[in-house]
Amino acid sequence: MLRPIRTVAAAAAALLLATACNSASTSGAPGGAAGATTRGVSADSVRVGGIVSMTTASGYSKKDTDLGARARYDRANAEGGVHGRRIDYLGAEDDGQDPARNLTAARTLVQQEKVFAVAPMSSVTFSGAGFLEQQKVPTFGWGTLPSFCGPKHIYGFNGCLVPMPGGTLNQTWPEGLGAVLGGTKGRSVALIAADSDAGKFGIRTFTQGFTAAGFRVSYAKAVVPAASAPSDWSAYTKEILRSDGGKAPDAVVSVMQTPYNIGLFTALKRAGFKGVISDPTDYDPGLLTKEATRQALDGVHVLLQFEPFESQSPAMRQFKEDIARAAGGKDIPLNMHMVTGYMSADLFLAIAEKAGRDLTVESFQKAAAAFSDTGTLVGDRAEPKGQRESFGCGALVQLRNGRYEVSSPFRCYPPVPFR
Repeated sequence: MLRPIRTVAAAAAALLLATACNSASTSGAPGGAAGATTRGVSADSVRVGGIVSMTTASGYSKKDTDLGARARYDRANAEGGVHGRRIDYLGAEDDGQDPARNLTAARTLVQQEKVFAVAPMSSVTFSGAGFLEQQKVPTFGWGTLPSFCGPKHIYGFNGCLVPMPGGTLNQTWPEGLGAVLGGTKGRSVALIAADSDAGKFGIRTFTQGFTAAGFRVSYAKAVVPAASAPSDWSAYTKEILRSDGGKAPDAVVSVMQTPYNIGLFTALKRAGFKGVISDPTDYDPGLLTKEATRQALDGVHVLLQFEPFESQSPAMRQFKEDIARAAGGKDIPLNMHMVTGYMSADLFLAIAEKAGRDLTVESFQKAAAAFSDTGTLVGDRAEPKGQRESFGCGALVQLRNGRYEVSSPFRCYPPVPFR
């Protein structure tokens, strides 16, 4: 059972009580200095929780992120845990994609549930980042928010995707679309996002990335209302389709979630757009059960920052086996949220294994500071590199006639400086 989020008022009262009474230290370890303890670590277990947008106002859900994490932890436990300690995964708190609830979830997991780590954290908001960093809680998720870039205790499972100035940018998307278009010379692209902090930052980073790849960016705006998808997209499509000197761009890139993409892409097609359409979220066979959704997404190239499910690599075969086992043997459609949860858990486990039997925040951070491995679903990993830049790997898949096909194979691209 997933542990439900308490109300904000109740959590605030609990916070006051926990602040007054909590004496657990984040240093030391069982068997270390006399009386020293590490929050969430016992002689035979490690407590871990998650924060995921299970429910949202738009109906979009990342709930399968929790299944992906559970699948990876289940296999770890079946193999004996981490240095003999079982992973006690509490499930994911639902932040409802709301900043206040995200912070409440973080506080609940740390001050009430006493977790050692948060893995996964998957939401478009991460207001709990400052609290988790202050409390020195190792936290793992999809590094699509600035909070995954810089803090010492927060890790993106495929690195930092939205770095601050001085960092680098992942070029998978622009380079992949360039390959689809047969080159970037003379090609134009329109970028659109929701009017949110994440949307604005996405526009800023992808504008630089597509420009660096050789594209001419004809339109780049974070203007779509973030609270709910518009019912009328005509104002946006008219501006986009005239953005390249009065004509349509060669490609339209949406940095938005599925409900928004369905409306935008449908409107673009009805307006006669014949160019390339791409987004970073709609790799989900479950979306294809509805005819209108299937039509809206047909032909769309979806950015992946992991190996496509169509891959036959050992890592992908293992992932599929673990998901099927966690789902009780049911044949369920795979989606990218499962990968987010699975790889967040996988990176946490890999670093915890290197930290050794004497698991503390300090030993964990020391292991992370010299961590690297290869052959994962996201390519080669290394820390603390991943807190400054992405691991640089990805692919594009295209939905064609109800099936996903690889349109740009999984590979790693050199990053470019972010200014």
